[in-house]
Amino acid sequence: MLDSVRKHQKILQIILLLFIVPSFAFFGISSYSDFFDKDTDLIKVNGKAITSLEVDNNAKRQAERFGGNSQIAQSLPFRQAVLDELLQQRLLAFAVNDLKLNVSNAFLSQTLAQIPEIKALYKPDGTFDATKYRQLLANVGMSVDQFENSQRFDIMVQQLVTSVARTELPNKKLSDIISTMYETERQVQALRFTASDYVSKVSPTDAQLQEYYQANTKLFEAPESIDVEFLVLKADPKEDAKAFNEKADQFANITYDQADSLKPAADKLKLSIQSAKGVGRSGQASLGKDHPMNDRRVVQALFNEEALKNKRNIEAVQIAPGIFVSARVNNFYPAKVLPFKDVSAEVKRQFSIKAAQKIAAEAAGTRFEALQKNPNDTNGFAKAVWVSRNKPTDLLAPQLDAIMAVDPAKLPAVVSSTNSDGGITLYRVDQVRQPPASDAKVRAAQAQQIEALAAQAEFAAFLNHMRILANVKVINPLKPASGISN
Repeated sequence: MLDSVRKHQKILQIILLLFIVPSFAFFGISSYSDFFDKDTDLIKVNGKAITSLEVDNNAKRQAERFGGNSQIAQSLPFRQAVLDELLQQRLLAFAVNDLKLNVSNAFLSQTLAQIPEIKALYKPDGTFDATKYRQLLANVGMSVDQFENSQRFDIMVQQLVTSVARTELPNKKLSDIISTMYETERQVQALRFTASDYVSKVSPTDAQLQEYYQANTKLFEAPESIDVEFLVLKADPKEDAKAFNEKADQFANITYDQADSLKPAADKLKLSIQSAKGVGRSGQASLGKDHPMNDRRVVQALFNEEALKNKRNIEAVQIAPGIFVSARVNNFYPAKVLPFKDVSAEVKRQFSIKAAQKIAAEAAGTRFEALQKNPNDTNGFAKAVWVSRNKPTDLLAPQLDAIMAVDPAKLPAVVSSTNSDGGITLYRVDQVRQPPASDAKVRAAQAQQIEALAAQAEFAAFLNHMRILANVKVINPLKPASGISN
């Protein structure tokens, strides 16, 4: 039942903004730059730039942290998310300084004492082993001042975020209004006009099919594919773990250092060079889901520019515990348009569906116009059902929004909605009611979600205000990494 709240967050946020932050508005970031801006500068916050190198380095670290590869780290959407995160961090740092926040030494000590590694440095008599404390930090390359200043800053940021995002609704009435909106039920009947019902009415000529084929050649392409050869290094259950790790290091080093061939690694480690043909960007289903050529990371690396153009070995990829793979491209086959004679059946199928969709839409439009004049005509409509935002049955968000937008004072009424398959469905709404009793648990859960959305709105408003104070400027747009298509 709570899925509906998540699906309609925009509606809730608009309502909440009216009650909570009526003056809130999202301001665009100025795109003007001055004479001293550099090509590598992306965004300036209080005069200090976030550079493309900083984004790239952070993207690489985050991709490695979550088990991703360099391909992911270089993708534009991933790098954009990293840039957004860096901008938010800079804004929070600016806010901490601008608001002159501080953390007392006593509170810092109390907080640090909760860290297990530091808590263990307290002796039975309650005294603190400062020598071991300094040594602990030195082991991770930090001085006491560096560590404590970073922790002090983190605490201030946490307190700032908590205080800004700690939003309580102005009163319980707002929560009740929103919950009532989600509980309100409407009785609905559906009348569907689908393309499949009208395909039999379509009889395309050869000329029409040829014209459709010529106008939509992209739809009838054989996708690009590659022939590859690859090596698989598997751990022997009887083999010592240390010995296998040494083999894995050899495997990775040889395939990388001698990237023009897999043979050196195969000879050294007594492995067989295997092959696969016709591998696409999504792998090759006929090989099985656990096949190396269906591993997303392996396939992405093979379709990288260097692997495609220079036929170099890809870096070794661990596709499962104890299994490493390296591979190289033997042949690359670009996408090509298939001859009409080879795809004529598919051309006819696609043309017929589109033509049937058009006929269905015309039939739905004719019936819709008639129902505007006589909404009491229920001929052809399905059995009536009660729906609400809490209980949407099989309705998707756009359909439910159209039904709920009907004026209760003007029933019965009919609305039209386009289906995901291109067809049209008419919905006849004839009654509105409130359920006899509300579910207290559902209302409580919805109230929590509403408060969370309100907190998000407040935090967004706060960051937007900080953008203005910090004079945030976009200097250069974030561009795709070289050699990567996004």
